[in-house]
Amino acid sequence: MSRLSAQPRTPATLFTPFTLRGDVECPATLTVADLRGGWEQHRAEVVFDCATNGPQHHSFEGPLLREVVLDAHPVFDAHKRKDRSRYLLAVTGGDGHHTVLSWAEVDAEFGDVPVLLATSMDGRALDAAGSQLVVPADRCGARYISAITGVWVGAWPVPV
Repeated sequence: MSRLSAQPRTPATLFTPFTLRGDVECPATLTVADLRGGWEQHRAEVVFDCATNGPQHHSFEGPLLREVVLDAHPVFDAHKRKDRSRYLLAVTGGDGHHTVLSWAEVDAEFGDVPVLLATSMDGRALDAAGSQLVVPADRCGARYISAITGVWVGAWPVPV
């Protein structure tokens, strides 16, 4: 049974949800509390340059994006590297910002980048603010998406 289908819903956990959808067998609506309770939490100490505020130093905790997406059962063939390598992850934030990552970036057999869906920042829970996408290797903060509203998983079309 997927951890996504086993998430209990109570009024206390209905803060700032986001949707996980696209080419997945188990689309879901998740909150920060779901992310905290359903997956192992990883820690990332990061420094990135913000165009408006200069260098930012933060500590984030949350599950790996790839683990959450894998529990949604993407429709790619997990045993075929070339099939996995054509998939994309599009993340949208509450402020309209969005970014795209390749599955190969986060896949353990390719880039193995530990991208997080943060549940806390600098020791403060993000339940009310919403989860934040954290790409620890980025020197620029443009892919740090705040208040995530959606994660879409899909294949890049095969050229004809």
